[in-house]
Amino acid sequence: MKAVHVTRFGDPAVLEAVELPDPRPGPGQVAIDVTHAAVGLIDVYFRQGLFKDQEGMPQPPFVPGLEVAGTVRALGDGVTGLAVGERVVTLSATGTGGYASVLVSDQAFVVSTEGYDIDPALAVAAVPNAAMAHLALTRVAHMSAGESVLVHGALGGFASAFPGVARQLGASRVVGSVRTSKLGVAATTRLPYDTIVDSAELPDALDGKLFDIVIDPVGGAVRARSLDLLAPSGRLLMVGNASGDWSDLLVGNRLWMGGLTVSGFSAGAYIPAHLEELRPAAEAALGTVADGLVHPEVDVLPLAEAVTAHERMESRSVDGRIVLTP
Repeated sequence: MKAVHVTRFGDPAVLEAVELPDPRPGPGQVAIDVTHAAVGLIDVYFRQGLFKDQEGMPQPPFVPGLEVAGTVRALGDGVTGLAVGERVVTLSATGTGGYASVLVSDQAFVVSTEGYDIDPALAVAAVPNAAMAHLALTRVAHMSAGESVLVHGALGGFASAFPGVARQLGASRVVGSVRTSKLGVAATTRLPYDTIVDSAELPDALDGKLFDIVIDPVGGAVRARSLDLLAPSGRLLMVGNASGDWSDLLVGNRLWMGGLTVSGFSAGAYIPAHLEELRPAAEAALGTVADGLVHPEVDVLPLAEAVTAHERMESRSVDGRIVLTP
């Protein structure tokens, strides 16, 4: 099969096209002919070796890639409810393996897209993130209908799933924030925000409005300012650190005085401990995407341009998602 290896930790140049044996599914597993593989920040972090000293993290050589769309190639023993040739989208249980023409995944992570009129490039770009956003909002932030939501980094790959899912859950108001340079792009987005503001002008850009839930995939100074944007009993949900600033600090007494809650959500930590929640979230996500509520910009590149994709991710020049085709 075609694949892209991380040959060693380092810059995007360490990504190398290779030919590998086709993997075969074991019991409870599904082999997928990959048509589209999404590129995410987690792929960049793994390639850089940011988490290399943590137990269970991938070590070179490995194939990056968390999310793929494609068709079922073969079924392992004990797999039911899927058929060869069926269109599916899946997460990788290890967070790796997606940049290839064949991926083997545990059935628990595979969801059929048959019956939904969703382009496979959009499916891989939107459905897994929408499923994670659904879990983050319902199970971690405990969102209720009628609440207001602010999403930082509003056009980013993961962030772009939150406004549609929040709408589906009955949000009364959904506002996004972006860097100054992104305001022009934000003006043309199809994502269901009420408005998108300049993050450099927070909190003034919000005219004193506060939020029940703030979604922060950015970190750094944006995260520090977020406590001032929460209504009493509000929740700050940390879902990433795109700024690359790992030094942010939150003051405990401000949480106590405002009755605020700060929580973290990452798929790698949450899903293994709550695997039974994944399929209902994925089914909800399929409906949200099919209804047009999660529709990020998608840029499709050939697998051979994985280096270019990672260079663009690192330069923060991506609005929406990049998807690779083997």
